[in-house]
Amino acid sequence: MTKEDNKLAFALLNLYVKLYVEKYGRQPLINKYRDKWAANDVVGQLGYDRARVIMDYYFHTTSQNGHSLQWFFNNFDRLEDMKQKLEQDSLRRAKMLEETRKMMEARNNV
Repeated sequence: MTKEDNKLAFALLNLYVKLYVEKYGRQPLINKYRDKWAANDVVGQLGYDRARVIMDYYFHTTSQNGHSLQWFFNNFDRLEDMKQKLEQDSLRRAKMLEETRKMMEARNNV
């Protein structure tokens, strides 16, 4: 693990702490030196920017486990899939809305 990898892994863990404190009003109990390895895997698979987006998305979902860091590490790929599907659905809906708007304008101009 290079210094840059360490920085990105710790940055992702710091984002987790920040989001956790915002959500629950207290510090999470994590071991950053142990968890940096899993965070490095997430960053390696998704890239740092996408990992940040997925972490933010995680905290905007409901959680029965109190937004556990370990749950995130074990399921980040599923979260990423859900996030992609939501983004695709949003684009599809926007396209349908635009087509409907154009159709209604054409209908009203007749």
